[in-house]
Amino acid sequence: MSNILWITGGRIIDPANQRDAVGELYAVDGIIVDRLSEAKKKAAHKIDASGLVVAPGLVDIHVHFRYPGQAHKEDIRTGTEAAAAGGFTTVVCMPNTSPVCDNAGTIQRIMDKVEREAVVRVYPTGCLTMGMNGEALAPTGQLKKAGIVAATDDGKCVQSNEIMRRAVEYAHMFGLPIMDHCQDASLTEGAVMNEGEWSLKLGLRGWPKAAEDIIVARNVILARLTGAHIHMQHVSSAASVDILRAAKKRGIPVSGEASPHHIEFTDANLQDYDPMYKMNPPLGTAEDRAALIEGLCDGTLECIATDHAPHTPTEKDCELDQAPFGIIGLENSLASTLGTLYHSGRLSLSEVIALMSHKGAEICKLNAGTLSIGAAADICLFDPDEVWTVDTDQFFSRSRNCPWQGRSLKGRVKGTYVGGKQVFDGATITA
Repeated sequence: MSNILWITGGRIIDPANQRDAVGELYAVDGIIVDRLSEAKKKAAHKIDASGLVVAPGLVDIHVHFRYPGQAHKEDIRTGTEAAAAGGFTTVVCMPNTSPVCDNAGTIQRIMDKVEREAVVRVYPTGCLTMGMNGEALAPTGQLKKAGIVAATDDGKCVQSNEIMRRAVEYAHMFGLPIMDHCQDASLTEGAVMNEGEWSLKLGLRGWPKAAEDIIVARNVILARLTGAHIHMQHVSSAASVDILRAAKKRGIPVSGEASPHHIEFTDANLQDYDPMYKMNPPLGTAEDRAALIEGLCDGTLECIATDHAPHTPTEKDCELDQAPFGIIGLENSLASTLGTLYHSGRLSLSEVIALMSHKGAEICKLNAGTLSIGAAADICLFDPDEVWTVDTDQFFSRSRNCPWQGRSLKGRVKGTYVGGKQVFDGATITA
């Protein structure tokens, strides 16, 4: 195939450059260019994108690909195939693997696997603490040299304020953002779902929203104290949104993300004890859901991140209190987010794409999520109006723990390009 790409007739939406118009997009040798010579046009691989949106490749800064150690759930190949099918060209992997990413050797092992098998761009994160045990600092400098783009103990939360302060200071020294899974573990032991009306009705141990709010408040204090950028992962509580909004008005360097499931579902979805709706943090109330949406609309929450967390059917298909937390979401996240934010009239198409592209990339200081001249030709083509039914048997992910199974969604990815090369054609992986 030609190394010259010419996409014509599509609606080009590039929020980072405030571009939204039907036009032409060109790429040569994997890089976006402003024009092609007549000779290059004749040699180009031309794509008619009429009726489609031509957007930057989507960016997800919070995924779990389970490599190394948990390949029965997901691995680099299947995880990146799922990402490509969802329109994602850049993903950031969490470090709660087996072993965890608290040393340069494990990071190198992942990067070697990425080089061999990934069909999209994959960036690793490193642990804040050794073993993710919250007791001793991980060698952040060595991890930075090995290639991490952020430091986090995602999957766990550092409980000691002193250890967290030192970890934050250490990461800040190396220019790394800190990403935190905000959970006071002393309040959530044995908890299954959000504490409230539905936990009482179902007779299940409740998870108070204060468990998140307390840690978000702590991180705001530490960000102000140290000057370090602390990013709050999968925010789920209305009070946490309020805390972040107030902190940002004061210029404190904090940010937050929301996940597609937290802005679409509520704890009422657990009324049939379906473990597909069991996640960490748990689904909140309708009021929490509304606050998250408002936070995305007013900029309090910077981006959408899936927290793609694969589990096998045998692990997930059991009693609710025994099932693991977590769901997959890469392959349907664009459509579900469009449904919640765009088709509902909350945000424009450009604003939704921004939440799923350059805004997340900026948090991790990645050169991704734009169609700027000179940028990598990472591109997502999608039809915002095509209706389809989620069938996890057709997913590329190795796991099937998806609460959208059987639901009709509006908006479908029709093509994904990484460095100007097609990796997904709307039906199959082509890389």
